[in-house]
Amino acid sequence: MAIIPWRPLFDLDRFWEDEDWLLPVIPKEKLFPAMDLYETDKAVIAEVNAPGIDPKQIEVSVENGMLRVAGKGEKKSEEKKKNYWRREISRSSFERIVRLPVAVDENKVKATYEKGILKIEMPKKAVSKSKAKKIKINVVK
Repeated sequence: MAIIPWRPLFDLDRFWEDEDWLLPVIPKEKLFPAMDLYETDKAVIAEVNAPGIDPKQIEVSVENGMLRVAGKGEKKSEEKKKNYWRREISRSSFERIVRLPVAVDENKVKATYEKGILKIEMPKKAVSKSKAKKIKINVVK
């Protein structure tokens, strides 16, 4: 018979390492829409998967190097059988906040919504190259 060391907190550590321990019933895609964030020569671009969400219900803001995308969705369905109606309403909301990899011009951000994808284009700020300035050293006697 092999001797197995007693590790009372081993299962507890595994519990916290598992990503799905918080809400195993609800898929992550329902809580947080998938987002691609990439950089080109002139801009940082975010593409958010938001099918079925009315673009009027989505808020996009860029402030202090952070991109915030929030939205609300409502899905209604009706079913008629025999002499009764069945109506189901599903409401959901989401919010994603992401730190941007470079400084962007917050006043020139553009967002477009096409075929369930929200595309946010954030032009990079022009980096001004400063010249080296020689500093005179005052000698105190």
